[in-house]
Amino acid sequence: MRPSYEFPELPVLHGTALTRLSDDDFFELCQANPALSFERNAHQEIIIMPPAGSESSESSGEVHGQLWLWNRQRRLGHTYESSAGFKLPDGAVRSPDAAWLSEVGWAQLTPEQRRKFPPVCPEFVVEVKSPSDSLADLQTKMADYLANGVQLGFLLDVANETAYVYRPGQPAATVQGYDQALSGEPVLPGFQLDLRPLRRLGPNTEQ
Repeated sequence: MRPSYEFPELPVLHGTALTRLSDDDFFELCQANPALSFERNAHQEIIIMPPAGSESSESSGEVHGQLWLWNRQRRLGHTYESSAGFKLPDGAVRSPDAAWLSEVGWAQLTPEQRRKFPPVCPEFVVEVKSPSDSLADLQTKMADYLANGVQLGFLLDVANETAYVYRPGQPAATVQGYDQALSGEPVLPGFQLDLRPLRRLGPNTEQ
């Protein structure tokens, strides 16, 4: 989910002092500023993620809803929306628009780790592009997810009805048109992300 207003780029806080923030310090910073959403990259720079516009929020909610329903039926792991942060192996803290962590990954976490930003990489992530997002930056972010252990990733450019599917060791596959579904196999057995609910009907588009 991303902002309803435009930025040339997302605001980023720089400085050597940021490298001295412990994981607990960063978590407390996020909790003390609930009106803001932060991510932290591998260089320990803090990225400010402004509030989402209604369309971006609706798209992300649709994706998470489909993932949640599949997981509720299969009970193979845990699903998360964009407010959840994960500390990745490279030290970054990222909050995908939707994510799934298997029971195996969840079982490796202590109760304390589960209450904060768990030091684990989800097996599946989704990012939804908004008008203020740079496609190139999101593609780099997806590559970073793969480098940290993600087994399947979807990058959705809803406005252009384009999806990019990321799997380890393979080039990203481009899918055109939202009259179809994206397969989650084999990472998410039986999961199909139906893209049709994400289509935006313009004033001249037939129902």
